[in-house]
Amino acid sequence: MAEIKTKKSKQSVADFIASITDEQRRLDSEKVLKIISEETGEQPVMWGDSIVGFGTYKYINSAGQENEWMATGFSPRKQALTLYIMPGYGMSKDLLKKLGKHSTGKA
Repeated sequence: MAEIKTKKSKQSVADFIASITDEQRRLDSEKVLKIISEETGEQPVMWGDSIVGFGTYKYINSAGQENEWMATGFSPRKQALTLYIMPGYGMSKDLLKKLGKHSTGKA
């Protein structure tokens, strides 16, 4: 059975954010880190080598295997800042409109 590839890591969130070479992406990441930390009350944890996650939840995949995943998080990708908001968090269309230009997807 395949195991989930992206897991919590021991990498420092502060070191990861500091290593972002694009100044605007780094500043945006610092702001998002502060906002999510304050709103969730959770400590940030690295997931894999490029995702900052907050909180966890467990789920059963289609193969019946239990996995753990972050409740919310973000990744400062080259193309765009990616926000991860897991199921169960109601996102109103009006609230999403306030983000400006964005796209949504689901796993």
